[in-house]
Amino acid sequence: RNGEHLRIICEDNKYDFRLQEIQDMKEILTIKPGDEILVECNFQTLDRSEITFASLLFYLQIFHCF
Repeated sequence: RNGEHLRIICEDNKYDFRLQEIQDMKEILTIKPGDEILVECNFQTLDRSEITFASLLFYLQIFHCF
């Protein structure tokens, strides 16, 4: 807010694409006009020798979080 990082809202380091789940918030979160939400996803692909493809539908499903 106003250029300052307030806090991490939620974090899931063991996300499994095959297990779709909803995480309930422990408290009400107020998002004000001008606030920004950063969503970060990391993909582990070091075990692959070929290109990893992802479709727009994949990204829309993953980033549908707030």
